[in-house]
Amino acid sequence: MKLIAGLGNPGVRYSYSRHNIGFLVLDALARMEDIEINRGKFDSCIGRGVISRIPVILAKPQTFMNLSGVAVGKLAGYFGINTEDIIVVHDDMDFSIGNIRIKMGGGAAGHKGLISIANNLGRPEFIRIRLGIGRPVASDMAEDYVLGRFSGNEMRVLPRTIEKACDAVIDVISSGVQAAMNKFNVRITQNLEEV
Repeated sequence: MKLIAGLGNPGVRYSYSRHNIGFLVLDALARMEDIEINRGKFDSCIGRGVISRIPVILAKPQTFMNLSGVAVGKLAGYFGINTEDIIVVHDDMDFSIGNIRIKMGGGAAGHKGLISIANNLGRPEFIRIRLGIGRPVASDMAEDYVLGRFSGNEMRVLPRTIEKACDAVIDVISSGVQAAMNKFNVRITQNLEEV
């Protein structure tokens, strides 16, 4: 069984904020794979289904981003899911919008949701689907930036990015993390003015 956790903050206020791109991907993946995310359990909205003949749990933690690990830890513990079988979909300021990277384990680069998950699981060896959201002009604007809504230009790129992220999750499940990394870890240069 695989646990796929999309990170974000609950509530309408945050619906289309950059920090909530993980929630947006989970919603799209659920529609694509005909899985209903309709149960509130373990501090999450969850749905159970099958992707590429593998049983999966889709989860949107409702603990707010910085405490995402509380929900992920509860789900992993209850269902007996190994850390290596957890896929976390999250925003990443190290890449521009439209860029996706797959990573196995490693550091959190200051991402408090990932720090919380690693702390609650006791180890960082979960799979990350990292979705670029770009970076603010000044580092002291980071919190407002990630909680801010996507710009008009970013919104035009977003549907393709979400679709590609869903494909990345499915590839990790069906082909394994290394094969998926070889396929998806290619830098895309996106000029938002041309979109």
